[in-house]
Amino acid sequence: MSALNANVDISGELDITCVPDKVEVGRVRSLVDFQLGDWGLSRMAADMCLIASELVTNALECAPGREIRVRLRREPEGVLLGVWDPSDEMPVVHALDELTLADVAPDPDALDPGHEAGTCGRGLPIVEALSSEWQVEKTAPHGKWVWSRIVI
Repeated sequence: MSALNANVDISGELDITCVPDKVEVGRVRSLVDFQLGDWGLSRMAADMCLIASELVTNALECAPGREIRVRLRREPEGVLLGVWDPSDEMPVVHALDELTLADVAPDPDALDPGHEAGTCGRGLPIVEALSSEWQVEKTAPHGKWVWSRIVI
């Protein structure tokens, strides 16, 4: 099922099954943005969409060729986003070095496909910075949910 065929139930939950394709990152962002707007929570859409992008990208990279799940749930105190993938590999948060303007230099290769310019490993620190809380839960027999909550 494509993310475009997501289900929203009356309890206020978005439940998406994503095919193993990078295009799903943008689809999930769009659905999260739409759902938050529908709930009257557009003010948190930018942060939650960035969190969704990072977690979906990580899940697709951890479980290449396999479906992942995304859930967005409205709670009385905020919003909970969860992304499940079938990999048993647990995420690791890498410490980021602080940058100054002196560290920033144009990279002529930056627009070449496949060139990451040292940007790998920044997703979970971004999730950690934007979330009120986040966690990882293993699932049986395989896989894990990575959850992020933003409190209003």
